Amino acid sequence: MMMKVTQYKTGKASLYAQGKRRYDRKQSGYGGQTKPVFHKKAKTTKKIVLRMQCQECKQTCMKGLKRCKHFEIGGDKKKGN
Repeated sequence: MMMKVTQYKTGKASLYAQGKRRYDRKQSGYGGQTKPVFHKKAKTTKKIVLRMQCQECKQTCMKGLKRCKHFEIGGDKKKGN
C-alpha cells in the first residue's frame, strides 16, 4: 500500500459559510467593529499536519506532528561520493 504524502493546508474560506454570512450582516452599516478582534497571539509556529492518500483506493488520513519552524518533505538527497 503506497501513500502519497503532502502537507495539509487550510482551504480558502467560503463567503457563504453561516458564520461568515452572520458576521458580514452584523458588520454592515455604521457601528464600528461588532465582534472582538484577537491580538494576544502567543504561538510562533503551527503544528505540522501530514495528509496521506492511498494510491490504490484514494482514502485519505491526517497525521499531526510536533511544532517546528521549518518543515520539508523529500528534500535534496545526499550524494554518496
